[in-house]
Amino acid sequence: MTPCADKDLARAVRIALPLATLAAGVALWEAAVRLNDIPAYVLPAPSVVLSTVVEDWPVLSASLWVTLATTVQGFAAAAIGGIALALLFNRSRWLEYALLPYALILQVMPVIAIAPLLLIYLPQHVAVVVCAFIVAFFPVLSNTALGLKSVDRNLAGLFQLYGASGWQTLHRLQWPSALPHILGGLRIAGGLSLIGAVVAEIAAGSAGAGSGLAYRIAESGYRLNIPRMFAALLLLAVAGIVIYLALSLVSHLVLRRWHESALGKED
Repeated sequence: MTPCADKDLARAVRIALPLATLAAGVALWEAAVRLNDIPAYVLPAPSVVLSTVVEDWPVLSASLWVTLATTVQGFAAAAIGGIALALLFNRSRWLEYALLPYALILQVMPVIAIAPLLLIYLPQHVAVVVCAFIVAFFPVLSNTALGLKSVDRNLAGLFQLYGASGWQTLHRLQWPSALPHILGGLRIAGGLSLIGAVVAEIAAGSAGAGSGLAYRIAESGYRLNIPRMFAALLLLAVAGIVIYLALSLVSHLVLRRWHESALGKED
């Protein structure tokens, strides 16, 4: 078998194995529900969940777009804020000493505890976006700061020897060195922003207001509409996978021509 054929076979296996595992799990789930005659309000079969997605699509799709809009806004704020603050930390060690402890506090503070307070003091949509921002902010900040510090000492000395300015060192050396770390942080932040949006939407729903997918899940639980709850969970899972794959694709496209992590994927 030629090397090209081996690569094609490896790619096919990487795609087929997850799909086969998913198909086997769904088949076992469907068989267990039907053989044991489990009612849908206890555990709906996958076929019932899929039919619920189709039947309730007008309601679920509207809630999905609300959740995705919140996620994107929180992610964008976390990406801009985290990268900007890391750049400021890189320029001023005193600023890092002054502000980093508060960034750590945001990281360790449970968002489920913050969301009700934010809903009191902020408009609902703003509070939900802030929750998504809080959860996603620290991975971007920490990864960017780590990348900016992970510069080869020999290259840094060479730039200093040739009298490069701070901007030239940042633009030509530190930023390219930090880029893989930044993209890794963004991949993590994408999923976390969805989690933050979901948690905040659940808190908003318990306060009597909400329209996102998490609110639909809570509402379905109150009404014992378990098939719709599973359908909303399925859409959330698909949304998380799509977000991760989209950010992974962006990372690959940016790094594919020069960084080892992306060059290895071409093999």
